[in-house]
Amino acid sequence: MLIRADDTVVVKTGADKGEKQRVLRVLLGKGKVVVEKVNMVKKHVRPSQRNPQGGRLDKEMPVDVSNVMLHCARCDQGVRLGVRYLEDGAKERFCKKCGESQGPVSPPRARYAKK
Repeated sequence: MLIRADDTVVVKTGADKGEKQRVLRVLLGKGKVVVEKVNMVKKHVRPSQRNPQGGRLDKEMPVDVSNVMLHCARCDQGVRLGVRYLEDGAKERFCKKCGESQGPVSPPRARYAKK
């Protein structure tokens, strides 16, 4: 999964279609992401020491990673991501539309360095 926490994503489907928000958490085992202010639900909580008032809380629920696209600042829209090796053998994410780097994935490895 190429989407990471703190990435800005665009929601492709659902009630929040078109929203551009930040990823809070990535649930790797389930293939889901929790996006800020997207897929909000009401959770009813009893009064406790942590929440003495009780009542209803708004919280974000996970969204399938296939329903979001990374927002590329250069293209200014949701884009697909690819992975490529650099000359020094480091792996990086890149925008498939414009080719701009979206950050490293792994450190340099001599095996993948171009000779």
